Amino acid sequence: MRNVQKIFFKCVLSIPITLSVIYLIGPSLRILIGLLPMNKCTLESAEMLVLDNVVDASLDLGSRPDVQTCTSWKAPVIWEGMFDPDLYDRKHKKEGSSVALTVFAVGRYLDAYLGTFLNSSEQHFMSGLPVTYYVFTDVPEKVPDVKLASQRTLKVIKVERSSRWQDISMMRMKTISDVIETDIRHRCTHVFCFDVDQVFTGRFGSEALGDSVALLHAHYYHLPARLFTYDRNQESQAYMETGDFYYHAAIFGGSWKSVKALADACYRGIVEDKRNNVEALWHDESHLNKYMWLHKPSRVLSPEYCWDTSIGYRSDIKVTRVLWAPKHYDRLRTR
Repeated sequence: MRNVQKIFFKCVLSIPITLSVIYLIGPSLRILIGLLPMNKCTLESAEMLVLDNVVDASLDLGSRPDVQTCTSWKAPVIWEGMFDPDLYDRKHKKEGSSVALTVFAVGRYLDAYLGTFLNSSEQHFMSGLPVTYYVFTDVPEKVPDVKLASQRTLKVIKVERSSRWQDISMMRMKTISDVIETDIRHRCTHVFCFDVDQVFTGRFGSEALGDSVALLHAHYYHLPARLFTYDRNQESQAYMETGDFYYHAAIFGGSWKSVKALADACYRGIVEDKRNNVEALWHDESHLNKYMWLHKPSRVLSPEYCWDTSIGYRSDIKVTRVLWAPKHYDRLRTR
């Protein structure tokens, strides 16, 4: 009887995953999904938001009636057309905001992606603000030379290469927390954490800065919540029955205090799962979604900030700021 229950439980867990796979491999279905309406912001003006900063009161929540421009907890969802970039830039320069960017380039990922990532970042990421890049790699001598603008520096930190890519993904949370404690907190006000297999294609500016920043996953923002691929295994610390959105762990950020709190919580969950011989469905992304459900982000970035061109045309994507780079998992990932 116990085995039958386990089989039934696994089948139930696989339903949203199966549906999501069908979605990902079906271009026609992806187009139809894009026609599904998003929830809409019910606030009359941005002054009713829980403000990350005073400039948020200038956001035009009604400028994008086609998308959701605020959350149920009154945080803004940032889309093209809602904000004046000059207002944000002036405010953050006046306040002395500075940003740490963390990125992991381990194994074959360094040769495949890091040069393009860093060079495109120099063109588009937080222009005009002090930025410190923290590149974590197992081969520091192979980090490419990049011409950096003034007030921008690059630090290379050696990390050990794990035998499984899943472990690299999950253990980055501890590494991020450690470097925030030892270095970032003493020099930067904000932190953004990126996957390396991405390319900046447009402004990723100070409008994205906030206390706690999450990113809507490009493949899920039009889907109903019941199809989100949260971890449904009750034995995992990442277990979720429901949630607000499905967030993408390819980009997350916030103040150094908030990012450290997130990284510490995710790491604790990962360690507890390992102790119980459990691995979350989508590894650190599952733990991040659990944390962001319990601790609501103060700012949500639209999929413009991390878009996948394989989805095809979407009328609500007016600009793309970061694009997924081509994935070659068969060649790049360790087993």
